[in-house]
Amino acid sequence: MPSLLIIGTGRAAFHLGNAFKKAGIPLNGLVGRDPLRTKERATELGTSAYLIGEELPSADVILLAVSDDAIAAVAHALPRTEAVVAHVSGARSLDALHPHQHQGVLWPIQTLGIGAPMDLSNVPLIVDGNSDHAKQVMRAVAQQVSTHVSEMGHAQRQRVHLAAVLTSNLPVFLVREGQRLLKEAELPADLLGPLWETTAARVAELGPEKALTGPARRGDARTIEQHLALLANDPELQEAYAVLSKLILKAYGHRA
Repeated sequence: MPSLLIIGTGRAAFHLGNAFKKAGIPLNGLVGRDPLRTKERATELGTSAYLIGEELPSADVILLAVSDDAIAAVAHALPRTEAVVAHVSGARSLDALHPHQHQGVLWPIQTLGIGAPMDLSNVPLIVDGNSDHAKQVMRAVAQQVSTHVSEMGHAQRQRVHLAAVLTSNLPVFLVREGQRLLKEAELPADLLGPLWETTAARVAELGPEKALTGPARRGDARTIEQHLALLANDPELQEAYAVLSKLILKAYGHRA
């Protein structure tokens, strides 16, 4: 079984690290910048803590669980070894790992937020590599963690990443904006909680085509106009509401 060295102390390192630990994958160390945070995270994972710039232990895979913008700089600073150097990004290509000989990707299609360690056993894990060796190693690691492992090139990962942002990030931001509107009117923001939970459950059960409701789905132009008027003092959100409503109206055969 391939051994791992994780670079990063954030949420990706936390959730993936715990998944690796649960799967029995050898963790040869955790590398970070902040001594206290790195030590705490390493202790949680039952491994040793190392700081950026120190001599690092060997491993079959060096996993860069860092922000997308930091991948290239961190990869470039690592010594050249026989290890597969991999990142966990759905948006970045393997080129970000230059000039390492063996390059890989291990990307979970899941939101890795705060909270308890996430069970990744049924979460799709996407792998890639710049060689047969790299692909084989990344697949071996992923299959220890999840029952849903797929290999995808950069173009496919970008498309899936875009779809994931539309599916997860943007709706969550709209929930935030909905709660903000209630708070500004001194109304309880938790009024939207049951609606959000039911909507997510119906999408999972029925699919978005059947689960979608609301004025634009019904073609209720008057209600849409009233909502746009209520957003007159919030022009950016008003524009977003108008654009999304137009898309829904068109998709369901109504006049925009």
